[in-house]
Amino acid sequence: MNTLLHIATVRLLALVIGCQPTTPETAKAVKADSTDSGEQYRLVYHFTPPQQWMNDPNGMVFYDGEYHLFYQHYPDSNVWGPMHWGHAVSEDLVHWEHLPIALYPDSLGYIFSGSAIVDHNNTSSLGTDGNPPLIAIFTYHDPADENEDNYLQTQGLAYSNDRGRTWAKYEGNPVIENPGIKDFRDPKVFWYEADQNRAAGRWVMVLAVDDRIHLYESPNLTEWSYLSEFGENSGSHGGVWECPDLFRLTADSGEQKWVLLLSINPGGPNGGSATQYFVGDFDGTTFTNDNPDDMSLWLDYGKDNYAGVTWSDIPESDERRIFLGWMSNWQYGQEVPTYTWRSAMTVPRTLHLVKTEAGLRVASQPVDELYVLRKDSIALEATTLQGNRSISSQLTQPSPTLELKVEFDISEATAREIGVKLSNSLGEEVIIGYNLVDQEYFVDRTNAGETDFSEDFSGRFTADRVGEGDILSMHLFIDVASVELFGDDGTTIMSNIFFPNEEFTQVALFAKGGKVQIIGGEIYNLKAKV
Repeated sequence: MNTLLHIATVRLLALVIGCQPTTPETAKAVKADSTDSGEQYRLVYHFTPPQQWMNDPNGMVFYDGEYHLFYQHYPDSNVWGPMHWGHAVSEDLVHWEHLPIALYPDSLGYIFSGSAIVDHNNTSSLGTDGNPPLIAIFTYHDPADENEDNYLQTQGLAYSNDRGRTWAKYEGNPVIENPGIKDFRDPKVFWYEADQNRAAGRWVMVLAVDDRIHLYESPNLTEWSYLSEFGENSGSHGGVWECPDLFRLTADSGEQKWVLLLSINPGGPNGGSATQYFVGDFDGTTFTNDNPDDMSLWLDYGKDNYAGVTWSDIPESDERRIFLGWMSNWQYGQEVPTYTWRSAMTVPRTLHLVKTEAGLRVASQPVDELYVLRKDSIALEATTLQGNRSISSQLTQPSPTLELKVEFDISEATAREIGVKLSNSLGEEVIIGYNLVDQEYFVDRTNAGETDFSEDFSGRFTADRVGEGDILSMHLFIDVASVELFGDDGTTIMSNIFFPNEEFTQVALFAKGGKVQIIGGEIYNLKAKV
């Protein structure tokens, strides 16, 4: 994927940077006058690249007991450059094995974002010995004659017959030519079964095209026909659309709906990059939005969750739709104070469709596999809270890697704000809370440590409460340099990174301006993945 709005020179090529990132003048390829690598900020249980630059998750597919994660990667620098597909695999979504780079740029261009699937019936005829091939579908970005108004993006295909360890490009690439549209990328492909309209199943592709999507179909993954368009007047249009995903979910009421994810940059609810979604119907040809066209629904209100998509080919018996996002923002992603490596992914999450007073909404929950990281715990007792109450001191060993659950009864609360503070001995802090007056969640990283690398980083970011009722719950996953808030059973999500000059090992609950009743909760130390 990659929305490219400025030009940088790398190996005498003009680089058009993806997803409207910062200008090359402010992006740091090295940290001047320092031997500090930024390793103190490397996350413990989140996925990070071994070295150099990473952005969007790509080609996420489950096959033969392994979750494959590919990602946008530039192996020669810690800022964006000619895109490759980095590669890792996991059996449990927690412990990852780094593999060699899967896809390299070639004469057709850089390898931008896309998807991967298992061609179970070998419709592509690219399998061998009766084994289904893994197929990667991606965008080629041709850097020749690049400028802000002229570049070429086409869709390509690669395949693997050895469980994704080696990949061959399809000789007939590109499989979809560019129709004369600048932003034409990020194919997500899935199998659509036969229905009353078609006697045979076929592949469907969702493609980001400027600020809308196009849908295509194919019987064999190599020959594609245009189906329809969606989005010209729907949702947020503050920037180009990217990284689409279309899938079916069953609501808690039993109702089945289709969900369309669309990342957008800029135009996020708290500035810069973000992911919106639509709930509606798909008849095999056209997606129809259930909500008013001018309504924008956001998957995550934090500053740092972008370009996320879901895994393909999860077994039906699993019954989960599992999501992963890039935990950064193009406003400052190239400037954060890590230097041997840059960027991390969110924790994997399951997506659910829940009924609210406003209608069906997508909720997110951390995958259960993460609970293997729990090392020790303490229970949070029911009590009346006023002011600050330290809870990290009750742990055997204070840690910057924690999971925290807490429930508040807000029916008779007199406090203006309630929540959790992370801090250190330097007086730096991140505040994750809820404002009872404005009825909104917030994350405040104004005084979180290093913030001066970008004027867009520091601040207090908010999200309206989607959940309802007098019981307000916060479920936090805290790593060395990030926090992910799952509010009210995951109906409000906020993901944010930070860079303290000393680890945040002090954790406190707080009630500001009055009292609130704590119902209970738990806090866990989270061990390293090894």
